Amino acid sequence: MKKIEKYKEVSSLWIEYKSGLKYYILKKLKNEDLADELSHEVLMKIYNSCCSGNEIKNIKSWMYQIAHNTVIDYLKSENKFTNEVTEKFESDENNTYEEAEKFLEPLIKLLPDKYALPLLLSDIEGVSQIEVSKKMNLSLTATKSRIQRARKLLKEKIIECSNLEINAKGRPISIEIKADCKPLKKNPKNNN
Repeated sequence: MKKIEKYKEVSSLWIEYKSGLKYYILKKLKNEDLADELSHEVLMKIYNSCCSGNEIKNIKSWMYQIAHNTVIDYLKSENKFTNEVTEKFESDENNTYEEAEKFLEPLIKLLPDKYALPLLLSDIEGVSQIEVSKKMNLSLTATKSRIQRARKLLKEKIIECSNLEINAKGRPISIEIKADCKPLKKNPKNNN
C-alpha cells in the first residue's frame, strides 16, 4: 500500500514539474523529440527511485539533477559529450548566476540600510570588510556582524521571491522570480 501512495505522490510531482524538466532538457539539446523522449526516461528514473527508501530533502532539485544526469548520459552514449559540451553546461551555470545577479541588488535594497549598504559594498562591489568598516565608521566586528546578518536576510528574500533550482553540488541550475513576489512589487525603488 505504501508503494502505491509513493507512486501517486510522484505522479502529482511529475504533473507539476514535467514541463519545466522538459524545457530544461530542450534548452540543453535543442531537439523537441529528443526532449520528449528523455523526459519520459527521467520520469521512469524518478518512479524507480521513489521507493528506494532514501530521504530526499529537495525534491524539485533532485528531479532537475536526474534530468541533468540523463542529458549527460545521453550525450555520452552518443559520443557527443566533449569539452565543448562541458563548456556549454558550465556556461549555462554562469548564465544562471547572471540571472540571479539581476534581481539581487533590488532585493538587497529592500533590506534596512544599515545591512544593505555593507552588503552591497562588500559582496557586490568587492570592497574589503576593513574598508567597509572605515567608510561606515564602524568597528570591523560590527561590520562583519552586519554583513552576516544582511546575508541571512537576503537569503530569506531570495526564498520568498524566487524559485531557485540547485544541483547536488549546491550550484544553481535555474532561477525564476515568482510572479507574486510582494517585496519586489511593493518596493518603490524598483519601479523601472
